[in-house]
Amino acid sequence: MTGRRFDLPEPDAFTRRYWDAAAEGRLLIRRCGACGRAHHYPREFCPHCWSEDVTWETASGRATLYTWSVVHRNDLPPFPERVPYVAAVVELAEGPRMMTEIVGTGEPGEPGVPLASEDPVLSGGAELVVAFRDGVPVFRRVSRG
Repeated sequence: MTGRRFDLPEPDAFTRRYWDAAAEGRLLIRRCGACGRAHHYPREFCPHCWSEDVTWETASGRATLYTWSVVHRNDLPPFPERVPYVAAVVELAEGPRMMTEIVGTGEPGEPGVPLASEDPVLSGGAELVVAFRDGVPVFRRVSRG
């Protein structure tokens, strides 16, 4: 085993701004100046109209759960210590969907705790908020209280 981790990004010159913001606890998306639509993952052009008139924008951090799957086996480091975990696609309040992980119990101060795979509260359309683990955006349920 080489000790390599497969859950951490390898920023390049273009994505460095995105990962630096994530390390500071901010989620960035790209917005097109030509058609006005937001997109994620970061690209240098708009995937909707192909315009290169795109800028960075800080997202609200709010999302809804679009779909998810509970992962029970993953042999790549550090995932064996995390199983089971919830891999998900969320729809950001700004419109784009992104792949992520659902973590925590929705209680303040627990953003990095894996979500129990048998959690009966997890359902499509659940309200989520961004959290960050090791500079990577993950999401947790919005606590009701």
